Amino acid sequence: MLTLGSLFDGSGGFPLGAVLTGIEPLWASEIESFPIRVTTKRLPRMKHLGDINKIDGSKVQPVDIVTGGFCCQDLSVAGKRAGYIFLKRRA
Repeated sequence: MLTLGSLFDGSGGFPLGAVLTGIEPLWASEIESFPIRVTTKRLPRMKHLGDINKIDGSKVQPVDIVTGGFCCQDLSVAGKRAGYIFLKRRA
């Protein structure tokens, strides 16, 4: 079975997709409390490593796949969607 680690995890989109395709998410790095609560409920076996700046990579369990999210607060309902409005103006 392939394994996954997720950096800048957010609400766990990559780990959730991994589970749906038979990949086991082992760990995630995220600093926001609400997304961590979401993924803890969805994926209770996945380890949360916290702030990427404080992780010692030599102590992180190796995985086959590493994913990374991007700052999407300005596009999601979690933010004020200012980025979405900007994208609509440019279209």
